[in-house]
Amino acid sequence: MSVGRFLGGIMALVRELENGRYLLLQRASSKDVGAGTWECVTGRVDQGEGFEEALYREVEEEIGVRPKIEYILGTTHFYRGPASPETELLGIAYACTIPSANVIKLSAEHDAHHWFTTSELVQFLPEKHWLLPVVTRAELMRWLWPNELRDYFAERPFDLS
Repeated sequence: MSVGRFLGGIMALVRELENGRYLLLQRASSKDVGAGTWECVTGRVDQGEGFEEALYREVEEEIGVRPKIEYILGTTHFYRGPASPETELLGIAYACTIPSANVIKLSAEHDAHHWFTTSELVQFLPEKHWLLPVVTRAELMRWLWPNELRDYFAERPFDLS
């Protein structure tokens, strides 16, 4: 396969610290791709921007609050719509927190939002929804990750540049 062009993207799985619930957003009915579907905060990395900068910008644009990054959940490769060089994205998924569910201000990119416990989220989403393994991994990492490592990354960015 030839060297091509692709976009960078971010995914922010946002959890509120007050009750430990996860935020799901319903894409606006006016969206060209995935209208009406449920997701977490997602977005593209702009030219000249790093992944963490994009994460902070996208979360602030979509829900009006700056999150705290807990850790990186993993990477992803997908197409935004039909598979083509113009829609290919490579992304990084982050686990993030905000202090309370009451601080968010939904942007026009989404028609609705809802906060879910892990078990509620599993019941709400369809069986093969792409977010289910993301939340499962976030819960496992939160449970297994030593506090010393969590504290270390709370004080330092993940961006190595």
